[in-house]
Amino acid sequence: MSSADRPFPWVGLVTLATAIFVLVTSEFLPTGLLPVMARDLAVTESQIGLLITIFAGTVVVSAAPLAALTRHYSRKSLLLAVLAVFALANVLAAIAPSYELLIGARVLGGLAHGLFWAIAGAYAGHLVPRHQLARAVAVTSAGGTTAFVLGVPLGTALGIALGWRAAFGVIAAVVVVLVVLVIRFLPAVDHRVTLATGEIKVPVRRDPTMPSVLFICLLVVIIVTGHNVFYTYIAPFVLDTAGFAPEALSILLFLYGGAGAIGLVLAGVVGGRYLRGGLYGMLAGVILAVSVLALFAGVPVVVVIAFVVWGAAFGGLPTLLQTRLLQVASPNVRDVGAALLTTSFNIGIGGGAAIGAVLFSFSGTTWLPWVEAGALALAILALIIMEARRRARGVPLVTRPIAIVEAESP
Repeated sequence: MSSADRPFPWVGLVTLATAIFVLVTSEFLPTGLLPVMARDLAVTESQIGLLITIFAGTVVVSAAPLAALTRHYSRKSLLLAVLAVFALANVLAAIAPSYELLIGARVLGGLAHGLFWAIAGAYAGHLVPRHQLARAVAVTSAGGTTAFVLGVPLGTALGIALGWRAAFGVIAAVVVVLVVLVIRFLPAVDHRVTLATGEIKVPVRRDPTMPSVLFICLLVVIIVTGHNVFYTYIAPFVLDTAGFAPEALSILLFLYGGAGAIGLVLAGVVGGRYLRGGLYGMLAGVILAVSVLALFAGVPVVVVIAFVVWGAAFGGLPTLLQTRLLQVASPNVRDVGAALLTTSFNIGIGGGAAIGAVLFSFSGTTWLPWVEAGALALAILALIIMEARRRARGVPLVTRPIAIVEAESP
């Protein structure tokens, strides 16, 4: 049976989405627990925010090298090993007696996380034929969206009720269960590229689809950096600037994540046929929402509405960008492209958290939404420039994948 005739692998993709849900929840868990963790460890909230930067920085420096070093190993076996290391990292975080040892646990988690995304980011592309990529990525991306809908809010509520250490302990236990699910339900894949007689593999640096991959990665860096300047410090914004009660934080995060699920559905609807329009529309929606939050932080109803718009607009962007990368990247660079994509996301996550930490230390949350609005406006400008270059050269915004091999010279 050809790949085009196989039934859609719902069970495998949902299992992969569940893994993404757990790892994204763990990565962003400190976001909702900044005050609690800071008090317990006797450090500042900015230092807790930097735990996200440290985690993301580890991913940035390790994802591509680890992906290259492990490219010949079975994807499923490697995924299981990564999940085991990630469970250990969360156990160490739960029992860390000091801030310094917690940093060590986050570094270990970042190493596992980076390799996880190098594997998981391309796994859907190995499970389905090209024409089903958008659908498959939408399913796996639902794991990340659900992490914001349920994972981070529930983790925040658990951390407030039972302590932040319990929240990390629960994550570790869930990862152990997840290992069993992956063994049982995730199909193994053959990620190797088979060459025909007389063909040799083109080096990654010479692959004709790499410029399109790199442009998408640049967009990710700009967008995610701006987003995390503000989102990393959303707890102080909600509690101090907007004046909400502590118990309202989980509710607002839940609304944000739920709206993100709507954005994911919208991305699935418009992504296949109206990619550029979808990107422009969602970027503009985020700019509008965070600007309203900056201007009307003292009006609770407006804040709630803006949170919903913000979540819906931003929720579809990662799916659109990841789908496009898998569409334009040749099979020869798909795993490397996935590693570069997760590197780009984590440059944005870590860089945004670091920039936010500096701004937060000097001026609280005053300038954070404006920085996000400016960064996303820059992303729109980059899209406009690339579109103008496309029209000038008479070529598509991104090239379609072409042959990944070239004939060997006689």
